[in-house]
Amino acid sequence: MLTIIPSWFIRYKFFNSLFLGLSVGAIFTLYAPLEPSIYSLGGVLLAILMLVVARFYHHILNADWFFRISLFVEAVLLLAMLYFIYASYSYQTALLLYIGYQVTFVFGSYLVRAETLLLKTDTLLTQLDTAKQLGYLLGMGVSYMIYKLFAHYGIDTPQEQVYTLHFLLIGIEVLVIVLIFKSFRKKI
Repeated sequence: MLTIIPSWFIRYKFFNSLFLGLSVGAIFTLYAPLEPSIYSLGGVLLAILMLVVARFYHHILNADWFFRISLFVEAVLLLAMLYFIYASYSYQTALLLYIGYQVTFVFGSYLVRAETLLLKTDTLLTQLDTAKQLGYLLGMGVSYMIYKLFAHYGIDTPQEQVYTLHFLLIGIEVLVIVLIFKSFRKKI
């Protein structure tokens, strides 16, 4: 059995939210080749799969599964970004990235519920939500500055900017995965 280490977990969630803040603007460029109907179909499948995950809460709302699912979600994100760096912009790339991100969203509600149950105290939840919001705000602010810096240095197409940003995102994602491992330990 695993137990959560709150101080490391809060750091993990800060960098996880930093990643989200940095990447949120890139989605519009990454998904540009997709038709709007894909989002409708993806939304339907997402809702169905979230219902399936919810049916397993009795089995997976514990630290062991929380660790596994968190690691799975972050690994999917890392693989999607590595694929994007490897492949060129295309319909296929956009679709695979969309599917990868949707797979991670399937576990969104579960992850929020599990972290609430595992951290338990209002003090830790306040620290967690504060770290998450600060990470997100910092990520959004830094992404704005990075895009302006890119434009200043002649990296001015959205595709070039998003591609270049992904090198930073991959570095942060690797750090996020390291922090997941530090956030859990075997129960004594």
